Amino acid sequence: MKVLGIESTAHTFGIGVVDENGKILADERDNYKPKEGIIPNEAANFHRKNSNKLLKRVKKKISFNEIDLIGISTGPGLPPCLEYGFKFARELSKKLRKPLIGVNHCQAHIEIGKFLTKAKDPIILYVSGGNTQVIYENRGYRVLGETQDIGIGNAIDKLGRAAGLKFPAGPKIEKIAKNGKFVLLPYYVKGMDLNFSGILSEAIRRLKTNKLEDVFYSFQEVCFAMLTEVTERALAATEKKELLLVGGVAKNKRLQKMLKIMCKERGAKLKVVEKEFAGDNGVMIALTAMLNYKNGKFARAKIRANWRIDSI
Repeated sequence: MKVLGIESTAHTFGIGVVDENGKILADERDNYKPKEGIIPNEAANFHRKNSNKLLKRVKKKISFNEIDLIGISTGPGLPPCLEYGFKFARELSKKLRKPLIGVNHCQAHIEIGKFLTKAKDPIILYVSGGNTQVIYENRGYRVLGETQDIGIGNAIDKLGRAAGLKFPAGPKIEKIAKNGKFVLLPYYVKGMDLNFSGILSEAIRRLKTNKLEDVFYSFQEVCFAMLTEVTERALAATEKKELLLVGGVAKNKRLQKMLKIMCKERGAKLKVVEKEFAGDNGVMIALTAMLNYKNGKFARAKIRANWRIDSI
């Protein structure tokens, strides 16, 4: 069995192909890089211009006659991007005469993380641009805690934009923060939930009065301490011994270090998705489509811009 997956929920258009064992046969992707914040219609136009180029590159690696199933990320995401991706996938499905199933974008991040790290029964910390959630599996996915305003990745990019950095700002902020010293910023944790917008607003104000590296360092320390706190509570409450870190922000070494220290103190093991597959990609969609299809737990392909993982 060979499955083709298409990702188009936000800034990335990706096409991946995996076989029944999860072996990656193709992985092509391109990223819309806005000068400021992501503009949904511009991102969708970027996907429209680049999707066929990516498809041609995939076709050089595998015959489409071998494809048995197509998966498309149908949410959550930006409606214009979802709409174009769905149209592209539907046309390809008809052309190849292969079934098309919808995949939850958040689940795909988790499944590729579990597959690559061989995590069995972890607490999941999912940190990306649009999502920040602490999740575990119990007859489906359950959200133990989450952001109440913006995702941590979005907050990082907004701070970077205010400081004049190009998108994506995360890697640049992480590098500059290494030379910083701590300045006091707000800390917002309510039970198992978090808020980042207040910290972001104060950090942006501090850019006028403090050194850039100090603001970046403090912003990371505070936000990552919050994430570590709620994740530790989740491990304590569930008594699980594995923590899986997934999503684009999972690449951040400082966040990984803080979580690793916490896990060591709790006798748990931290597992981090490979850097190459932390961000959005088509491979994770293909893999999740295959797993769901095999388990008979797949969704009809329709756009669900606000599709929560705990509704699966």
